Amino acid sequence: MAAFQRLAVHRSPVYKANGTRSYLFAMTRYGFHPTKPGPYFQAKVLTQQGKFGRVGGRMRSHYVLRKRKHSHHPHSTQPSGGQTGGQTGGSQPSGGASGGANGGGTSEADSEGEVPAEDIQNDSMYLCEVDIGTPAQKLYLDFDTGSSDLWVWSTELPKSTLSGANAQKQQIAFDPSKSSTFEKLSGATWKISYGDSSSASGDVGTDVISLGGLPIKGQAIELAKDLSQQFATGNGSGLLGLAFDTINTVSPTPQKTPVDNLIAQYPAKQQLFTAYLGSWRDTAEADKGQSFYTFGYIDQDVLTASGASKPNYATVDSSQGFWQIQSTSATINGTTVTRSNNTSIMDTGTTLCLVDDSLVEAVYKAIPGSKYDSNSQGYVFPSSTSADHLPAVTLAIGDASVAFQKEDLGFADAGNGMVYGSIQSRGSMDMDIYGDAVLKAMYAIFDMNNGSPRFGWVQRKEATQNTTAPPP
Repeated sequence: MAAFQRLAVHRSPVYKANGTRSYLFAMTRYGFHPTKPGPYFQAKVLTQQGKFGRVGGRMRSHYVLRKRKHSHHPHSTQPSGGQTGGQTGGSQPSGGASGGANGGGTSEADSEGEVPAEDIQNDSMYLCEVDIGTPAQKLYLDFDTGSSDLWVWSTELPKSTLSGANAQKQQIAFDPSKSSTFEKLSGATWKISYGDSSSASGDVGTDVISLGGLPIKGQAIELAKDLSQQFATGNGSGLLGLAFDTINTVSPTPQKTPVDNLIAQYPAKQQLFTAYLGSWRDTAEADKGQSFYTFGYIDQDVLTASGASKPNYATVDSSQGFWQIQSTSATINGTTVTRSNNTSIMDTGTTLCLVDDSLVEAVYKAIPGSKYDSNSQGYVFPSSTSADHLPAVTLAIGDASVAFQKEDLGFADAGNGMVYGSIQSRGSMDMDIYGDAVLKAMYAIFDMNNGSPRFGWVQRKEATQNTTAPPP
């Protein structure tokens, strides 16, 4: 029997934090409309679909990300804490309602254009080495609890794409012809597309993969045959989805995720995986800022270090395919903010923490010198702010609350002595997104729990808060 072990996570060697680009990535990923002013917005586009492609037939509308060519917004607004504009409607992650007057919609005066690929950051900050095939081919994948596809760069990509593969970005193509265990799934295809018109697609096969010392047989591997520019310029060799298989994109039959197959092939082990995401800020801490995943077991050494005898647990609503939990309150410097019926998605594939506008404003109102910067389309605060001048923020996870690490409130350099905050507006969405900025404060446990999924966690302890300004 294969032994369980930690699967080390490495920070991408070329990843450079950029607040606006990461925010735009979240906009394309979840399709929400911004409710704060800025150059980027979701525009309604009409296309004709009929019997002969786009000729004839009914008109259908959808939203695509657009950029104002000439923004008339000032560079920044007054310090945060004022009245929020726009609507915050919509019942699904795709956003639903338009964003309202403060940047969520468009006007005839707007001069709009497509969003350049370089404006959007592929948020692959953390990459894991995964063995695929026989003999094993090593690829570097982004582990993503917000999606359910395992797709990889492959030798089926056009020569022009393969010739541009960047070893520094760990862009490595899987070659199915060199694996004796690869089997093609006849007629199966896949496609991922985002609101900025970026996409990745291809065909599908099955092969053996290894996760933390565990071989998983018959795993669906989605081979990329076409990558748009945003995907082709991103970090890593692909993505390994860890959400629920109901949102897998393989057609005509959605495929099981690696976690599904792990549970089926190792029934005696725990039906879970865990994430421990470190930070460049923590090299002086006891854990040296390390990051890892485990599959099939909870790392007891982490529980011991946290001082917890057992994890906190929150019930998961997986009806939309995500790890979605109740988060019905928050505190800022001890003052409780009630958030009735609020929920959040626990998402390792997003770097930022996205919450409703009133909570965002309350957070930055507690930081001296903070302001909303419309050019950056986000809140910023002085990079010289010390830990004792940053607010103590907690977020409810079920019936307990996790304390946000003060050092992680500053995400990226924003220029002019300011940093882009890691807590930003969720726009028109009616649910939060708790990305890496939140997950770094805890040891996270994603437990399938015999069909009644739950999210477990323990608070991570740190000796100090390293609020050093992010590198420019």
